[in-house]
Amino acid sequence: MFLGSHAINMDAKGRMAIPTKIRESLSSFCDGRIVVTAHTEERCLLVYPESQWQEILPKIESLPSFNKVARRAQRLLIGYATPLEMDGNGRILVPPTLREYAGLEKKLMLVGQGKKFELWSESRWFDWLDEADGEDAIPEEMQSLSL
Repeated sequence: MFLGSHAINMDAKGRMAIPTKIRESLSSFCDGRIVVTAHTEERCLLVYPESQWQEILPKIESLPSFNKVARRAQRLLIGYATPLEMDGNGRILVPPTLREYAGLEKKLMLVGQGKKFELWSESRWFDWLDEADGEDAIPEEMQSLSL
C-alpha cells in the first residue's frame, strides 16, 4: 500500500528523487520499475509499479473504442504511458510530454493512493485542496462510509 503525501523537488532536467521509504518499497515490489501516465480527470500523473500497470493495461485495452469517453481514457492512459526505472540514487527522469501535461515544475507532491501514486505540481495540488467541489453528488458507496 502506498500511503501519505510527500513534497519533493524536480531539477531542470526533469529528474526527481523518490523518497527513501517509497524507494525501498518500489525496489522490493517491482525492482524499481514503474509506469507513469496521464490521469484522465485531473492534470496530474499516475505512477504505477510496473506489475500493477500490467494488471490494469488489459482492462484499459478492452474498453469500447466506439465510446468517446472510453476512447479518451485509452488515449490518455496508454498514449502517455512511459516505463521508467529508478537509477542507483532512486531518481527517475520524467519525460517532457508528461511534465507538460501535468504542469510540473520544480515543486511537486507525490500522493499515495493505495496501489499507485499521483504526482502533482505542488501549486495545482494545493489549488485542488482549496477547491469547494459541491457539484457532484456523493456516490452511494460513500454514503455508508464512516471514518
